[in-house]
Amino acid sequence: MTNEPVTTARQVTRQVRTGEQGGVPTRTTVASRLYRTDQRELWDALTNIERIPRWFLPITGQLELGGRYQLEGNAGGTIEGCDEPDSFAVTWEFDGSVSWVSVLLTPADGGTRLELVHESPVDPSFWAQYGPGATGLGWDLSLIGLGWYAEDGLEFGPDDGEAFVASPEGVAFLEAAATDWAEAAIADGDDQDVAMEAAKRSFAFNVPSRLA
Repeated sequence: MTNEPVTTARQVTRQVRTGEQGGVPTRTTVASRLYRTDQRELWDALTNIERIPRWFLPITGQLELGGRYQLEGNAGGTIEGCDEPDSFAVTWEFDGSVSWVSVLLTPADGGTRLELVHESPVDPSFWAQYGPGATGLGWDLSLIGLGWYAEDGLEFGPDDGEAFVASPEGVAFLEAAATDWAEAAIADGDDQDVAMEAAKRSFAFNVPSRLA
């Protein structure tokens, strides 16, 4: 769906932050991208239970403040904040762990800027092995799917995502994004060699073994 995968990857600005939640150390991945659509339209694509599967995953639940949601084969959680059409926040509960995701929309440059923030408790050994790409690359694929849907009217379901990462364009996209996440981690204080090796592993984890 794209002939310029590296350019597409770098439509996203990536940042890594160190922090804590309730005294527990955390690392946060931040992804920001401008979409060529108005804020209310992007908000509806992000929050309408009928539209979310057209660019992300099938979802069930009550998409309202305090409601629970469940993404098919993925995370579930509670909607902890909602300020339509500007922001929402959810818990991200997967495989026995809890992290926190928030999304902020702001008008910018004739479109809408989306900032996605995912804060997770730190497992030092896991972070050393995979770095921010462990969560960041999944969000990268979601953000590109949202762009194709919101800007171009193209649906991007799970099968489309699998086909994309198995294509040369998808591999180039993920490799560029993984490198950018490593550079964001280095800017936050990670060792350069450790961060770059972690980026290679997170990249390899996300593409078919024959292509990595």
